[in-house]
Amino acid sequence: MDRFDPRGKVNRALLVGVSEYEFTRPKHRDGVPGQLPAVAHNLAVLVRALERGGVLRPLEITVARSPRLADFRHSLRAAAGSAEGLLLLYFAGHGAVPSAGDELWLQMRDAEVVRGETAGFEGAARFTNVLRILANSHAERIVVVLDCCNAGNAARVWEAVERPDVRRRVSVLMSVQANHRIDAGDADTPTPFTARLVELLTSGIEDQGGDEGQGDEVHFLALAEALRAYMSTHHRTERGEAWEPQSRTENPPVDVVLGIRAGAGRPVGSRAEAVGAGAASRPTSGRRRGRAFVARVRAAAARLRSGAVGPGALRSSAPAPNRPPGGRSTRRAAVVLLVLAAALGLVGYFVVDNAASDRSVCGPPVELRLLTDPDLESTVRKAADTYLTSAANTTGGGCRRSGITVYGAGSAAVVAGLRDQSDPWQRPVSDDTDPQRDIGPQPDIWIPGTRATAARARSLGVARTYVTLEPDAAPFAYSPMVLSLPQGIAEDSQRERTGDSLAGLRAKLARRDKSASLRRPDPEYTDSALLATVGLYGPGSADVGRAEGSVAQTGPPAPTAGDLLCTLPDNADTDRSTAALVPEFLMVSGVGCDRTTRTPRMAEYPDDVPGLTPTFVRVRWTGGDRDGAARDDAVRRFHDWLTSTGLAVFGQDGFRAPSGARAFLAAHDSATGLISDPGRPAGAAGADAMDTALNQYRNAKGPGRVLFLLDSSGSMAGLWQGPGGAPGILKQSLGGLGTQDEYGVWSVASPGRGPYAELLPFGPHKRGDAERALDRAAVKDAEADPYGALKAALDTMDRKGRDDDRPELIVFLTDDEDDNHLTAKGHLDELLISAREKRVPVVMAALDSGGCAKGRPDQRISDASGGRCLDTKGDLVAGLRDEVARTGTGDE
Repeated sequence: MDRFDPRGKVNRALLVGVSEYEFTRPKHRDGVPGQLPAVAHNLAVLVRALERGGVLRPLEITVARSPRLADFRHSLRAAAGSAEGLLLLYFAGHGAVPSAGDELWLQMRDAEVVRGETAGFEGAARFTNVLRILANSHAERIVVVLDCCNAGNAARVWEAVERPDVRRRVSVLMSVQANHRIDAGDADTPTPFTARLVELLTSGIEDQGGDEGQGDEVHFLALAEALRAYMSTHHRTERGEAWEPQSRTENPPVDVVLGIRAGAGRPVGSRAEAVGAGAASRPTSGRRRGRAFVARVRAAAARLRSGAVGPGALRSSAPAPNRPPGGRSTRRAAVVLLVLAAALGLVGYFVVDNAASDRSVCGPPVELRLLTDPDLESTVRKAADTYLTSAANTTGGGCRRSGITVYGAGSAAVVAGLRDQSDPWQRPVSDDTDPQRDIGPQPDIWIPGTRATAARARSLGVARTYVTLEPDAAPFAYSPMVLSLPQGIAEDSQRERTGDSLAGLRAKLARRDKSASLRRPDPEYTDSALLATVGLYGPGSADVGRAEGSVAQTGPPAPTAGDLLCTLPDNADTDRSTAALVPEFLMVSGVGCDRTTRTPRMAEYPDDVPGLTPTFVRVRWTGGDRDGAARDDAVRRFHDWLTSTGLAVFGQDGFRAPSGARAFLAAHDSATGLISDPGRPAGAAGADAMDTALNQYRNAKGPGRVLFLLDSSGSMAGLWQGPGGAPGILKQSLGGLGTQDEYGVWSVASPGRGPYAELLPFGPHKRGDAERALDRAAVKDAEADPYGALKAALDTMDRKGRDDDRPELIVFLTDDEDDNHLTAKGHLDELLISAREKRVPVVMAALDSGGCAKGRPDQRISDASGGRCLDTKGDLVAGLRDEVARTGTGDE
């Protein structure tokens, strides 16, 4: 049997334990059955087992304690995005299934059960969607462990996955068979399934088999079988039937190494070996005896907690009142257990198993949520990772004070969310306005690209706000905006590369190379791109249309400056004459695609484009003060570290000091194409100037036109209902369209009367009218004809746009089930020719993870038209909203 050993690779584990729920019955009619205190113990013991197992390093393990659904999604995407070897997802909490259907829903902290709906699980993660996110990971092997009621229903979801590569990489271990509820354990111990799981990971599995030298390894298949054998013999489900854990993996299977038995492979002279050597009377092969001892110690510990054995029996005084967890009382309990161990003659075993780290007495650290500008996300994440293991974040006992979850989101969306949507951010009330979904969890800390952005996000006082922003008085770093030019067309002398406006530098560039062009990222998405737009439009902003025309390109702009530098044209000749308006720091370390850039680049410094000024903002939420003192302390400690010691991380990535001479925070080689002293920097950006530039950008070419094509064929039936169904996805994208924009919706199915039917006539609409039209959409008992519908759509939009330059877009939302109509002889070639000639961007939105694979029709059509291809490998809903918003005015 093939075997996958992840040791030495970049591995990740996300351990999710939901022990606390906001809504529980009977207090809340729609709440979950109750709290799960045993789950908190699961996380503590599993972290220690994995750390000692030798496969996952401590920094590769992320613990999510009772996360809300939005927090869980972001943590899952982060883990999936960074794993290369093994990706392990563990979930313990309530698991639910609808009254009709086999889908499993993992219920997070904010879960509710809406009565009367077959999919009425708010605040819960659908396992199908979990698998979709995991499928996007580049990890070689993915292991999912579920400890919840109805866990076995995940097997049916796994079996229904159509992509063989997903089933090949993903193995699932489920605590119980489908449609069975299980005992959650008591408040003082882990749940039964996880307790046994941890014991097997720690003590190993007898008669596991394997090659020589592998006997101490714990493998997935043997672990699954050992859990099934033990649980089915010793436990019963709530129905009274045998409790039978399940597993699914590819056939033929590839086994995965998940850990090394505790004590195996210890280096000579290690502390564990030295302590254990004193117990000479204990046989070296006494694995059964050791496990029996652990069971007896657990029983003794339980009696100690219940009062059956009191500290007084060992002449110890009563613990001080209000002693925090992990204090003196915990140590006394450890002493009691050691005395019990000594009575059994097994002190050596106990110390080997428990003395590896004092972290066993650590309580859970406060988890801070840090939201930042997408251009800054990589550097901020490096800084947060450095802080987590620093002395500033470590107690005298070696415990972490806090954890930090870093995530980025579009700048314009964040400003709107904090300024106008703080109420739905705390408690989403509709599908169209849900900042938790579109941006992420409510942040404790926000680091925007400029201090002016924090000012833009302050409430206008029109409606009640539920958030307070406390920005620092000054930024903590600085990076000027530069023209990043290929060396072949850049000025040779430093003097000519500074001391001029953007217009002046562009004029010089045009004289040197008439074919030179300029690109800038999406001003909706990052502060740096909006600052570039402020400079591009100039102080008068007399002709925004001409300014936008000077940076026009095929297809949508790159979302971030890093993406822009990574996606310059593939044609080497074109690349040699393309300038990019980006933050200077990205020319040092912010681009992870150096091997794909064609030519070395140099920076020119316009003196009228405001620079990036990252600023620390404390964010406070109404009602979010339950652990206010601890959270304030954690934020203060991180702030003090970041704005002093932590600046070294920003220095390494190419940032400068925020004031004075604006010198680099760290030395950088002149080979990077930068200038140490570029002269007088541009003035700071103003909030009004940034808002004005954004509005001008949105309306540069007037109202937009969008034609939506909705695949209504029979194969879409399973992708139709709810906010995540096809009509619901289109409804969510309507927020980017205003009353001046024109749009319509075609239902694409072919019951014999042509390739489409008009669902919403083309023209300006009120949002409510358009949504009601989509509510009336129905699946037809017919195939779709994407060839005929797209050809007609291109002809229609071409006619409408002949007499003006208004932005246009075609959106086709489909499951790709009827692609045979596209690939029929001559059809695709004819469609590609039409798309290139008419130049109406087409967004192909495929409800399929492989829809945008290289060479697929969706990708080729979007490329030929200058549009964009979206599929479920990425965030299709957010991507579609962005594309529609870029075309429309959004003026309601």
